[in-house]
Amino acid sequence: MTTDTPLLARRALLRFLATSPAWLAARGVFGQSLGDPYAPQAVADPGQAINVFDFQEVARNKLSPGHYTYLALGTDSGGTLRANRAGFEKLQLRMRRLVDVRNVDTTVDLLGQRYPLPVMLAPCGSQRAFHPDAELATARASKSRGVGQMLSTVSSTSVEDVNAARGEPVWFQLYPSAEWGPTRDVVRRAEDAGCPVLVLTVDIPASNRESLARFRRDSNPDCQSCHAPDAGVIPPVPMVGERTLNTAFMNWDFVDRLRDATSMKLVLKGIVAAEDASLALEHGVDGVIVSNHGGRSEDSGRSTIESLPEVVDAIGGRIPVIVDSGFRRGTDIFKALAVGADAIAIGRPYLWGLGAFGQDGVEAVVDILQRELVMAMQLAGAANLEAINRRHIA
Repeated sequence: MTTDTPLLARRALLRFLATSPAWLAARGVFGQSLGDPYAPQAVADPGQAINVFDFQEVARNKLSPGHYTYLALGTDSGGTLRANRAGFEKLQLRMRRLVDVRNVDTTVDLLGQRYPLPVMLAPCGSQRAFHPDAELATARASKSRGVGQMLSTVSSTSVEDVNAARGEPVWFQLYPSAEWGPTRDVVRRAEDAGCPVLVLTVDIPASNRESLARFRRDSNPDCQSCHAPDAGVIPPVPMVGERTLNTAFMNWDFVDRLRDATSMKLVLKGIVAAEDASLALEHGVDGVIVSNHGGRSEDSGRSTIESLPEVVDAIGGRIPVIVDSGFRRGTDIFKALAVGADAIAIGRPYLWGLGAFGQDGVEAVVDILQRELVMAMQLAGAANLEAINRRHIA
């Protein structure tokens, strides 16, 4: 900084401080004294949210400690949960200029269906723990925004009611039983309900969710207010009743048996290695989802955005590749599309919106991600999804 006199120097310094984020935050301009201007804030209305993290703050305040912990936790010490976010920071974007991006097209075709946005709502169970309208609110938001929805086997609401609320059938996610009979019955029910796609979760042969164990449902009075058999707050699961999510019995023979037992398209959720992607092709599946269950299955410490390239390369464009776990920003979505994903799926962000404001919150989360994705595409000079490729990754 160069000035002619000490007085001018002091004035220049004051002008700099008056417009600096640190000074504005200290004066409370950002709504918090001495706070971080980038920090999320709890909002009173979904329209006030700046990004999806603002909904997390509202959900944290509204939900019971047990339900919020269930939503927020990872496995072991949370290493993979943290890695899912850190992985995006390892990818830099190469931005292109002087491309007409006044009209950006974000539509995508997936397994015979066309969607306005390459974003799906991932299967998340027991949504009544987050809002009384549960999966029905999510389905109505999915309908209003036109995005795809996957319904969990352990849904709080029946597949028939969810399909009615959405106006068309959802994709159905399957946690199979070790006994074929109950598994066959659930698959037939989903197929009879019109579900076009069966999503088999393959990433939980075991899981160590330590944070949940600390709540000790059987002895914690707060937990018993919901989970006691006679509490009446959380009803029995309509689709399958109580069951373990341990799927250690599954192998590729099971995949073959399941594929041959239904006319629904079969997608495997939880593929993170090229070898398994190649085997998925050999066994005739219709799509894969690169997923580590949002950091809730293995403690690999490896993000899905880091796993994505080898899966994409092994698939070679022959079937769709979807990826989930850790997506929070439009730039996250853009990076996954640039690596080669056909679409992404979100879990926690729309549950934050659900827990905060119900259907309106879910819709607002989708709207924010769409706005951010369009902005990222404009900055990168990509007028449509086909224009996004690995040349955009530094």
